[in-house]
Amino acid sequence: MHLLQAQAGGIADGSEAVDLGQTPGDVVFLSAADTELASLAQARESLSGTSGADLPSLRLANIMHLSHHMSVDLYLDTVVAEAKLVIVRLLGGISYWPYGVEQLSELCHARGIALALLPGDEQPDAELAARCRLPQDACHRLWQYCVHGGPDNAKSLLLYCAALLSDTAEDPEGLWVEPRPLLRAGAYWPGVGQTDLAALRERWHSGAPVAAIVFYRALLQASNLAPIDAMVADLLAEGVNPLPIFCASLKESVSADILRRLLADSGAALVLNGTGFAVSSPSTGDGSAV
Repeated sequence: MHLLQAQAGGIADGSEAVDLGQTPGDVVFLSAADTELASLAQARESLSGTSGADLPSLRLANIMHLSHHMSVDLYLDTVVAEAKLVIVRLLGGISYWPYGVEQLSELCHARGIALALLPGDEQPDAELAARCRLPQDACHRLWQYCVHGGPDNAKSLLLYCAALLSDTAEDPEGLWVEPRPLLRAGAYWPGVGQTDLAALRERWHSGAPVAAIVFYRALLQASNLAPIDAMVADLLAEGVNPLPIFCASLKESVSADILRRLLADSGAALVLNGTGFAVSSPSTGDGSAV
């Protein structure tokens, strides 16, 4: 059996063993969602200069690259074996990655490594919980950071990991906060996250027209906001007040109602809609907006 060097952007189907080429780190986070991994990478970068936060080193990897048994064995030997905390998000439970869960559980038990096996969705998983090597409340908190998503929760997850490893998890000292639920829809601002209309008005040009930017809530959850941030900056530079609004779906009544209220209260004169696949329902048969 030979090993292939994993390539950025490549897709591993498990037919060949791959070497991810990572060095050991204090915290290892595994997930099948590249958006989740990217969000944590951005959060780690933004926290690099955080005062008072002694952040552990972080390693991120996509489980899809660890389908082959030899890939799992190599990654556990070269990376996980030196870790202090391992967090795995598994959509589909143990059956999605049985060999990996088995070998990871044995290694963490033998080495005394803290292990959190978390569901990849919003449904609890008793089998995963039974294999965790962290208190139940700690695993639940880590899970909720992931479930709600967004830049704030990604940062708090990493700060909480640091607290767990330094035995200060019960005394956050202002470094980490509890998971913050993400509304179904609401106002957003670059560098702030979800906010409200009053806070946006403090950043607007007095008397300038308002242009709403409507985008998917999933972008906020994944911290994939560079295009939105660029539009906000460009509109401000042109003397237009941007109103970024995230929403789960325009077909969802709660999201639609919040959107209508923000548009009405702001007096928006223009709407730039980035949710093109959610403005109509195929069941109506006439393409009418929902």
